[in-house]
Amino acid sequence: MKNNKFACKPLAVALLALSSASANAAITIYDDAEVATVSVDASFNTFYTTTSVDNGPNGDRDQSRVKSGFLPNWLGMNFSKQIGDMKVGGRSSFWVTINDSNSGVTSTGIDVRQFYATLDADWGQLLIGKDFTLFNRSNVFLDEVLLGYGNVNDTLGLVDGQGVSFGNLGSGYTYPFPASQIRYTSPSFGGGFKVAVAAVDPSPVNGDADREESAPRFEGEVTYSGTFDDASVTAWVGFLSQTSESDMGDVDSNGASYGVKVGFGGLSLHASGYSGEGIGILLGPTEAALGLAPITMYDPTTYNALDSEGYILQASYKMDANRFVLSYGENEIEDTDYIGHEGMQAAWFYGYNSNVTFAVEYSTSEFSGILGQEEAQTLAVGAIVNF
Repeated sequence: MKNNKFACKPLAVALLALSSASANAAITIYDDAEVATVSVDASFNTFYTTTSVDNGPNGDRDQSRVKSGFLPNWLGMNFSKQIGDMKVGGRSSFWVTINDSNSGVTSTGIDVRQFYATLDADWGQLLIGKDFTLFNRSNVFLDEVLLGYGNVNDTLGLVDGQGVSFGNLGSGYTYPFPASQIRYTSPSFGGGFKVAVAAVDPSPVNGDADREESAPRFEGEVTYSGTFDDASVTAWVGFLSQTSESDMGDVDSNGASYGVKVGFGGLSLHASGYSGEGIGILLGPTEAALGLAPITMYDPTTYNALDSEGYILQASYKMDANRFVLSYGENEIEDTDYIGHEGMQAAWFYGYNSNVTFAVEYSTSEFSGILGQEEAQTLAVGAIVNF
């Protein structure tokens, strides 16, 4: 039987980043057409939080923290050089935890989430190296509260954890965990369409000693971006597929992701979701690395993959320097042993200037099923500084 004691502290440090640094204006530090162009970008955030836990694995309690939000702090470096009709580029980025003094002492986590090269030409882009994967990527990167704090709870060990919060991870989408990959992205065509496909280093979902992955994981995404009068539309669909084999049985991991984001005037609406089998509710196939595969990904007696799904609905309104956001999402696994997690946020972001944003956020996290019946409420106040 599955174990319902699921306070998993490693989850608090397993997630470090969910944002593309290209959203920031990088600072050029070297520019020579004969050599290369080098730029840097950076992001810093810190939140004061207070969380009230009811019916958690350690009982009822209140806990205050000073820590990172959904995003960690990072420093990125970008390289590019035009050589004939090809632009050769590269990126390395280092993601840093800050709230480790109580549990890690001086073992601050510095994680490399991006380390890749790119080749750009008229035929599109080829990426080789480590980057965020494609499945649920747009669901996450277009989250209206990406810069905020999001969900924490004791069930996943996040309240006391030394890593980031989980944002809407596990209550709206799964994480496009960075992995080594070979990825092709087409040029824009048809008035705003792009196609991306990738061969990704597979995850050992099957827990048997003789397991094997005889083919890579394949992921893909089709996106559309366009403007109509005063409105903008971004829509996407994606997929994931891999098989982890053993003599006892094969575990198939397959998924479909989708979403749309519409903006007009100061109003922005986001609706996205996913469904699949053998992909868990938190990290996709990488969830197996945390020892969760027999609980959230497949039945260890039959090797049948467990079905999971999730969605998120959001609305935001921008008025001058203020942006207000409401968000609700949930993930669930439909099985004999049900697992469900719901998350809600109400947030206010104030853009003090082009580099500094202040945030106030109220969030809830509610579990149901074999992981327990915890309810956690969090108030977070913080600042984000981007370069």
